[in-house]
Amino acid sequence: MTFEAGEAAMWRLVQRYTGRVGYRRGVKSEGLSANPPVIDCSGWTALLLTQALQTEGRPAGGSPAENEAASRSAASRMLFAVDDIDALHVWSDRIIHEIERRTGFILQAAEITAHTLPRCATIGLKMGDPAWAANHPRPRGITHIVQVVRRPEDDAPFVSEAFGGSVAPGISLTPLTEWLARSQPHILANEVWAVDAFRLGS
Repeated sequence: MTFEAGEAAMWRLVQRYTGRVGYRRGVKSEGLSANPPVIDCSGWTALLLTQALQTEGRPAGGSPAENEAASRSAASRMLFAVDDIDALHVWSDRIIHEIERRTGFILQAAEITAHTLPRCATIGLKMGDPAWAANHPRPRGITHIVQVVRRPEDDAPFVSEAFGGSVAPGISLTPLTEWLARSQPHILANEVWAVDAFRLGS
């Protein structure tokens, strides 16, 4: 099964917000309406996935009311359950946990390569032990999350992420191979996990 509509929906968000939104920990999608706009890593990933999965479950064309009626009458189009989508609106460690629990699929560390990753993988990383992470139980210690997206015209994979740092904080876009090379220290330390939210529709 392919998910061109969902992939295209994520790419539209990436094109709209990359380089235009800052980072602020604890701020979710509502931060995009702030002045200046801000968001954190889990908020950005949840927004990308929610838009993708909802787009795949929505009939093409028609008004919202017509689409809702069509959705009720065409169950085959309702690929993703509402509770699965709602479960993505949590912090980074829980997003990885919920997708793994609901799909039974996860890759870790050395299993993660450009060839083994799902087309639009969601990837969690343990990046140190910051004091702010102590407010929630984090069994894997995941403190950052990113989303693989696809450029429609050539299917090239990129990593989209919201990250706060000393250099260019905010939403950024990096070719997948470059991002994997940069993440090798975490991969070698068994501090990276990848899941596939699109398997929620299987």
